[in-house]
Amino acid sequence: MTTDHDTSSVSETLTGNLAKVEELSQRLVAALSQKRPIDPSLQGPDTELFMKAAAAYVTEMMTNPSKILEHQISYWGKSLKHYVEAQQLLAKGQLAAPEDHTPTDRRFANPLWQTHPYFNFLKQQYMMNTEAIENAVKDIEGLDPVEKKRVEYFSRQIMDMFSPANFLGTNPEALARAVETEGQSLVDGLENLVRDLEANDGDLLVTLADKNAFRVGENIATTEGKVVFRNRMFELIQYAPQTETVHKTPLIIFPPWINKFYIMDLKPQNSLIRWIVEQGYTLFVVSWKNPDASYADVGLDTYIEEGYLTAFEQVKQLTGEDQVNVVGYCIAGTTLSLTLALLHKRGDKTVKSATFFTTMTDFSDQGEFSVFLTDDFVDGIEEECREKGFLASFFMSRTFSFLRSNDLVYQPAIRSYMMGQTPPAFDLLFWNGDSTNLPGRMAIEYLRWLCQDDLLAKGEIQILGETLSLKDVKVPLCAIACETDHIAAWKASYEGVRQMGSRSKMFILSESGHIAGIVNPPSKKKYGHYTNEDITVAADDWQAAAAFHEGSWWPRWGDWLHKRSGRQVPARSPGDSQHPVLCDAPGTYVVEKTSH
Repeated sequence: MTTDHDTSSVSETLTGNLAKVEELSQRLVAALSQKRPIDPSLQGPDTELFMKAAAAYVTEMMTNPSKILEHQISYWGKSLKHYVEAQQLLAKGQLAAPEDHTPTDRRFANPLWQTHPYFNFLKQQYMMNTEAIENAVKDIEGLDPVEKKRVEYFSRQIMDMFSPANFLGTNPEALARAVETEGQSLVDGLENLVRDLEANDGDLLVTLADKNAFRVGENIATTEGKVVFRNRMFELIQYAPQTETVHKTPLIIFPPWINKFYIMDLKPQNSLIRWIVEQGYTLFVVSWKNPDASYADVGLDTYIEEGYLTAFEQVKQLTGEDQVNVVGYCIAGTTLSLTLALLHKRGDKTVKSATFFTTMTDFSDQGEFSVFLTDDFVDGIEEECREKGFLASFFMSRTFSFLRSNDLVYQPAIRSYMMGQTPPAFDLLFWNGDSTNLPGRMAIEYLRWLCQDDLLAKGEIQILGETLSLKDVKVPLCAIACETDHIAAWKASYEGVRQMGSRSKMFILSESGHIAGIVNPPSKKKYGHYTNEDITVAADDWQAAAAFHEGSWWPRWGDWLHKRSGRQVPARSPGDSQHPVLCDAPGTYVVEKTSH
């Protein structure tokens, strides 16, 4: 029995939540009013792609009507059978879901998607609709392979967006949560939505991790070190030794400037930076500046001259060594290959060996990212860079997220906006959301020269007065690629290494993806790796003949690096008289925020 007190309490709760909704709605309108107009080419493919797909489909319908009829009959047959089965159960007075043969899908993990007749009907029909669209798109003929891939990708995006799990009225878990909390979950969800809109000037970018759970330099990026050099492009961090002696040859890591370096130093137990120092190396890490409009004219040549070459010179001065070992991660590995080719042309022997993490140098196969590398997108990016002087981190974050939209867009949005949950305290996702801008000129050079025109692999790229080629990369090298990498496809990475001119090459294929395959400490015993000394064969043949090894690739790379790092010398403390300590690691550049 409900008492007057209970009714009054419920009424007060609802009244309070309604007042909060009204206040949040006003903030929502204010946040949306801040949204600036964005070039449509940055929001999706141009209409020409869909016109070509439609024309190809109509042509197929005219020339091969039997195939189209087969698709339609199959789809309508399944849909009608599904409807009849549901009606028969209802007619028998059974409030139950009909038999369900649709594949398992994480989006529909809640038991109500299986047991409740309404939600199960929606789920099954959605899966049938998805299958029908996938088959129709897959069987379209007459499209260029690149266009076909784009049609498949963007069709999938539309299908994923219309999942019944993404809407409050058709999500049983969200509805149940709203009832259980007397609407509080919806109020909290609206608060989360407004917060994300306000944080991005009216644009929506889902917060993936609790931003209050981590402080860079306090509970992540805590390996002891000092900033010993700074210019407008980077801060140079020298890490404190953790062994009495160290290898004679110092090691420099160049992280990608699309994100920040501390992915390699999240916490002690999975920190690659800490592990390297513990192996007895004098380690330097570059922390790139997060650029604003004043960096509009910074290009790839600037990163090479004021970044790589300057870092080499500073480390040689600090250690008194003539040579250094270097690591380049992702785009920093691509630019490292340009730098190594340039040094070869100049006869400079500064670099003793190079390691590439998930690096693309041959862009003839652009992997999943290829759908964003056609002129309709790149023209829009070029116009954006021309107008603002840089490519805002918002666009890069959104693009990478939509490569895994269910995991990085819709599921987080459901939890945050429909369930009213606080984003998880997950260091990797926190780092993922801490992205950076790209200088305007550099962004366009990278997209045009490398991604679109593949000038490095063709041996035609001109930088700092030299024409550079992969064949000019002559130093001993080790490359690590990741088996399920959706950003730098491993076969493309392998193909680039295969073309490099070095006589000493080692290629390691790690299990997992772009981040987890690299940040894979031996203590976790999680992902294994493949090796094969023959790097002359095609990628598929290399993999077929490769040996599999349990556990992390770190120790294997460590053995390789050890042989190229010289004898042991007394450990070096950060800085010297010519390089006074500027501040503690992780430095100042890594925590700077810039406008969107």
